[in-house]
Amino acid sequence: MSTGVASPMVDTVAPTVAFAPPPPVEPSALPHTGAVHLGDTAHEASAHLADLAGEAAHQAADAALTALGALSGALLAGRAALATTRLLASAAVRAAEEQRCLERQEEISALAAEQWQNAAYAAARANARRTALLARVSRAARTAPDDPPPCPDLPGPLNPVDTRLGSFRSRLARFEKALEQAEAAQAAWEVAALTASLDRMDEGDDWQDAMRARRDTMLQAHMKRHTAVGEQQEATDSVPPALPVGGEADRAAVRERGADILAALDPQADPAIVRLATEAVGHATRHAAANPRRARIHLREARKFVESANRKARKRRHDEERAALQLNFLTMELPDDQDLPDRNPEVVDALRRFLEEGVPLASRQQELVERAVAERHNALEALYLRTQCAGVMARLAEGTEGALRIGRTEDGEVGVDWTPDGWGPDHWLRATLTGGTCRVVTMRADTPGERLLEEWELDDLRCAEAQQKLAEFQKLARDAGLDMRFELERTQGAEPGEPLERTDEEPRRGTRADDRPGLRRKTVKVGDDERR
Repeated sequence: MSTGVASPMVDTVAPTVAFAPPPPVEPSALPHTGAVHLGDTAHEASAHLADLAGEAAHQAADAALTALGALSGALLAGRAALATTRLLASAAVRAAEEQRCLERQEEISALAAEQWQNAAYAAARANARRTALLARVSRAARTAPDDPPPCPDLPGPLNPVDTRLGSFRSRLARFEKALEQAEAAQAAWEVAALTASLDRMDEGDDWQDAMRARRDTMLQAHMKRHTAVGEQQEATDSVPPALPVGGEADRAAVRERGADILAALDPQADPAIVRLATEAVGHATRHAAANPRRARIHLREARKFVESANRKARKRRHDEERAALQLNFLTMELPDDQDLPDRNPEVVDALRRFLEEGVPLASRQQELVERAVAERHNALEALYLRTQCAGVMARLAEGTEGALRIGRTEDGEVGVDWTPDGWGPDHWLRATLTGGTCRVVTMRADTPGERLLEEWELDDLRCAEAQQKLAEFQKLARDAGLDMRFELERTQGAEPGEPLERTDEEPRRGTRADDRPGLRRKTVKVGDDERR
């Protein structure tokens, strides 16, 4: 027996894979001429049909017309929750450029899967920014009840599922524009609050004028750093240097340079560190005339305080958007499925307290969050892998009279039985996916009595032919975005067993049998024939 064993890796996520079956389609339109036996309790079966129908419908269509399936969308959201800020920002930049190319009718080199990944990552990033912004506004309103920030007028979160790529990218662009306006309004309020605290350092008109003159520059610099391009390039705050030794160090020059240093503060800088920086500039101004050297020392101290405050503010903003990204993924609505983990209330509550109340996560809570995100992502990826492996087997059966059967084995594993043309009824291939490992085995009917030499020779022939089928399986898997490298395990003869069983009871056409025990069968019409 030749058994192919591989650990599939998802290279690119096919965008059309769904959880639930699509609206009824004419079975004769499916690109498959053999019999398909489906266990209605398996999500993989319905998703497999959805994948085949979607491929037939979109085979010659432009990538912009491709709609995102729910399972693909959930898996991409999970990948986004595990990605770095810079990677998400880069995807947002590419998604915007791809939409501009579409509007200019220019050719886009990326495939639909790559374009959808960029769009889904950009959507996850935008939704996280929205969640973090709303939490920040709420916190600011509680700390400044007499002068609260403006309430942002934002649309609801983006949901790319069941939307065509071109249409969704247009909606994404409008969403990001509204989000940028809301972020700018909040940043303007924060800059005004920051400069008001800086004004109190010196009540003189010269200092007041100096800070007011820099207010717009502070806001523009902050918003430029907070764009996707700025995050992609990991732009940082540029703090002016202290006055050079030997340069002019009178009171006016020190005051102007001190104002420049303070103007480089992040609008969300820690007030305690802002106060230290402000005091250092005040000391520098007071000592400018009598002791220029000491004034320069105080300016260098102020610069260090500003750099420290900015690093802390950037980290806080990064942590907030990361927490929002994780929260959005962990609270995403998914269908009830025994293979998907339940929502962890402790993790969700910890993330919400961090965003809404500013309560930092303890190291144990952070570990729980990372584990919950990884578990949900891995479960979605396993479900996706089973669906795609079933789809690969279905493609192998296209154009043949081989029967394809999808269901669960006696061990509860998701299995796909395929009988290649000319193999049946005594031999077939079985693919199972367990713990991230795909195993394709040559099977034979478990018949009583001693087997004849001719039967053993036929087993050897089918095992040899199976190696060719594994090569086809691997190629089709790559086309489906799965990186699979099989290692052959050689034993004696084919493995005896029974085909995946079906009950004799058949659910009514158009109904689901998810709540019935065992695997159900569905009759599909192929041409003028009805097959089970």
